[in-house]
Amino acid sequence: MRGDREWGSVPGLVRAAAERYGGREAVVEGRTRLSYRDLGARVDRATAACVASGVEPGDRVAVWAPNTLDWIVSALGAVGAGAVLVPLNTRFKGAEAAYVLARSRARLLFVTGTFLGTSYVASLRRAAGDGRGHGPLPGLPDLQEVVVLADDAPEDFRTWKDFLAGGDAVPEERVRARAAAVRGDDPSDIIYTSGTTGRPKGAVITHAQTLRCYAVWSDLAGLREGDRYLIVNPFFHTFGYKAGIVACLMRGATMIPQPVFNVDTVLANIAAEHVSVLPGPPTLHQSLLDHPARDSHDLSALRLVVTGAAVVPLRLVERLRAELRIATVLTAYGLSEASGIVTMCRRGDPAEVIAATSGRAIPDTEVKVVSAAGADLPPGSPGEILVRGHHVMRGYHEDPAGTAQVITADGWLRTGDVGVLDGAGNLRVTDRIKDMYIVGGFNAYPAEIEQLIGLHPEVADVAVIGVPDARLGEVGKAYVVRRAPTGPAGTALTADDLIAWARREMANYKVPRQVEFVAELPRNASGKVVKGELRGRG
Repeated sequence: MRGDREWGSVPGLVRAAAERYGGREAVVEGRTRLSYRDLGARVDRATAACVASGVEPGDRVAVWAPNTLDWIVSALGAVGAGAVLVPLNTRFKGAEAAYVLARSRARLLFVTGTFLGTSYVASLRRAAGDGRGHGPLPGLPDLQEVVVLADDAPEDFRTWKDFLAGGDAVPEERVRARAAAVRGDDPSDIIYTSGTTGRPKGAVITHAQTLRCYAVWSDLAGLREGDRYLIVNPFFHTFGYKAGIVACLMRGATMIPQPVFNVDTVLANIAAEHVSVLPGPPTLHQSLLDHPARDSHDLSALRLVVTGAAVVPLRLVERLRAELRIATVLTAYGLSEASGIVTMCRRGDPAEVIAATSGRAIPDTEVKVVSAAGADLPPGSPGEILVRGHHVMRGYHEDPAGTAQVITADGWLRTGDVGVLDGAGNLRVTDRIKDMYIVGGFNAYPAEIEQLIGLHPEVADVAVIGVPDARLGEVGKAYVVRRAPTGPAGTALTADDLIAWARREMANYKVPRQVEFVAELPRNASGKVVKGELRGRG
């Protein structure tokens, strides 16, 4: 296995891939087809532009855009300049994005133009256009520059083409020197994930951690040179960026980014591009199997599926193997605070192990299950999952108190998830201490959603839980206590009203699909909502 000692850093990996895989196809996007050599040249140009714009090593650079070639080039270009990458969730509304930009103190933002009918620029202006700072968005005083990944940009912002041109005067030697100066123990990225407080926290991961983890992932999955990898998992997530872009750079696989999950497009891409690798949440693969036009597409090149992030039905694993003849189907478990990977099944594991567990600890790491008092539990006993090893984050960005809550003095990361280990070390995740639930592959955090819904003027109290959903796995259900009506006599807040309001105020996957009004929420003696009772109501 090639590891971080050979590559040193993500910029080192990009350069090595350009040299090792040269003319092999690196990225396919529509009619654009780039070789690894071409991709390396584009990344160098983006790095030069970042240097010209004043980006210094350690500066945070954010990307708020869907899966595209421009995301790959802008992100890797920024990291090549020594910046720390801050990916933003494309489902965020303006205020959610502005919070992460402010919290990370991002200096530069690459943002898409219009995506899915929404102007991200306009959304951000509404959220951060006012304030006492200077620059393109006064409400974000640390943000010095905004680059729109499009041909047009509003006043005070720059187009991608104009930004790249700004780096043309930077000598190649300076670009190479800047990239070569990045070290393995330097921060590579900050992945923001919501905690139980309801506010996103940024997990700081280094270059060495990234490279080591995804060399391991590539080995265990069996990713190989010449694979053609349809990346539907969002780049803002570790699964898309690191198990996607970084893993492909390591192995010389072809990246085929898909900006939006649409099963028709997935089928068309698999057939047209002879896709061999398709990681994603179970809902993606279920949709593929159940599509009425599936048999009219040539899916014979598919050979590797990696899934997880939710319960994986045994029947799904069996159908992928039997109906699509996919040789390798694997499941895994991870979280941002552990570089996105903790356990993984191995090739050759029986279908029962793949469906019922998330596999065993990755090499050179430890996983254990403990009681509420912190005592180690034997196989078969449920408790909190703790992990320790090279993949555990440096800490939360500029949040020592938050870091101390989740990383013990002897280096164990408290995941907040409940699980059971079997005698062979396979982990089954059974519940979530943090109450998180997963909507079609997206992590949804009740505390954050409750905070947002609590802002509605007619909501007095609210609790959110995850409930089963046939298509998405889980969706949110909100139990709401109304305030006294403030509108015309006889009117009161309805479920449809609240859901429509929520769709305007938060990312779609966070929006509860069900609302039940109650006179009061069940609470224990300390005043905490008893969510177990709510779950019992269905």
